[in-house]
Amino acid sequence: MNYEVSEKGFYGPYGGAYIPEMLVPNITQLRQSYRKILESEEFQRELQQLLRDFVGRPTPLYYASRLSERYGTRIYLKREDLAHTGSHKLNNALGQILLAKRLGKTRIIAETGAGQHGVAAATVCAREGMECVVYMGETDIARQAPNVARMKMLGAKVVPVTSGNKTLKDATNEAIRDWINHPEDTYYIIGSVVGPHPYPDLVARLQSVISLELREQLRKKTGNTDPDYILACVGGGSNAAGIFYHYLGHQAVHLIAIEAAGKGLDTNETAATIKKGRPGIIHGSKTYLMQNEDGQITEPYSISAGLDYPGIGPMHSWLYETGRVQFLSATDTEALKSALELTRLEGIIPALESAHALAALSMIPFKSSHTVVINLSGRGDKDLAAYTDYITETEKPNQ
Repeated sequence: MNYEVSEKGFYGPYGGAYIPEMLVPNITQLRQSYRKILESEEFQRELQQLLRDFVGRPTPLYYASRLSERYGTRIYLKREDLAHTGSHKLNNALGQILLAKRLGKTRIIAETGAGQHGVAAATVCAREGMECVVYMGETDIARQAPNVARMKMLGAKVVPVTSGNKTLKDATNEAIRDWINHPEDTYYIIGSVVGPHPYPDLVARLQSVISLELREQLRKKTGNTDPDYILACVGGGSNAAGIFYHYLGHQAVHLIAIEAAGKGLDTNETAATIKKGRPGIIHGSKTYLMQNEDGQITEPYSISAGLDYPGIGPMHSWLYETGRVQFLSATDTEALKSALELTRLEGIIPALESAHALAALSMIPFKSSHTVVINLSGRGDKDLAAYTDYITETEKPNQ
C-alpha cells in the first residue's frame, strides 16, 4: 500500500489544492520548489544545525517506569515537550521559514489554536528578523493567555478572530484571507498537515524528524527499532504524522491516533472528526470534516485548543480508510484524568493535547512484553488554568 502523496497532491482520494485564483501563483511556486529546496545539501546543513543547537534535538526517549507499572507494559515517552518553545511545532516552523527565506518572502502569517504553533512561528520570525502576524480565535486567546504573552514578547502581532466559535478553524479562515490580500510578499506557515498541497506533505516531512530519531533511540534502548504500538493525539495531525512517518510501511507496528471526543461522541460538543465526520473540502483540501446534512461545517468543541478543529489532515483520512491507523477518541474528562496521572506518577505535566494520547492507555489491552511509545507532543504550562480547575473540582470534599 502506498501512503505517500501523489504527484498531484493526493493521498488516495484525499488532498489536492482547492484554492482561490489569487493564491495559485504562491501554491504553484511552493509546489514546484519545496522538494528541491528541502533535499538540497545547503538547506539540510542549515536545518540540521538549527535543530541541534536551537531546537535542542534529538529530544529524549524516556522510559516511564511508574506509568509502565500502572498499565503492565513498557511505556516510553518521546519528549517533544522538551524541544525549545515546548512542543513539536518548532520543527515545522523552523523548516518553513528557511524555505520562505529562499522563496524571497519577507512577511510571515500563521494561525494558532493552543498557541504552540503561534509561539513557534513568532520564535523563528524573531530569529530571522521578519514580520510575524498570528491569527488566533478570541476563545483560544482567553484560554491560552501564557502563549499569547509569549508571542507578543517575541514581537508578533496577535490578531483576535471573532467569527464562528472563535477557535482554530476561524483563525485559519482569517489567515487565508490575509494571504489572498498579500500574495506577493507573504508566506503562510501552516501549522499542521492540513491545507492545500503541498502543505500536508511539507509539514509531514519536517515533522518526520520525530520518527527518524525514535527508530535509533529504540534500537539503543531495546535492541529493536520497531515498537509494538505508537500512540499520538490528532487534531489536524502534525505530531501524529511526524511520529508515524517512518513506520507507515512497517505493518507490525500498531499506529493509534486519538481524537478529542470533547463532552462525548453522543453530544454535539466534540471534535472527533473521523468518528463524526465525512469527506468534504476544508481549507483547500479534500478530507474528512465535521459537517451537517447540507455540507456546512459544524463547530467543533474540545477543552484542548490544539485539537478543537473540524477537519483532519488528508494523509490521516487515507490512513484511516486503508486501516493503517486505528482511530480512538478521548473525552475532556478522560484527558484531564490522564494528565494528572502522568504528572503524579512521573513528574511530567503534559499539554492537554498530549493527554488525549495518554488516555488511550486504558483503552488497549497491552501485554507485559509490548513496547509502547507515546508522543508527548507538548508541555502543559499553557493549560495550568484548566488543570487547576479540574483539581479543585475533583478534590472538593463530598457534600
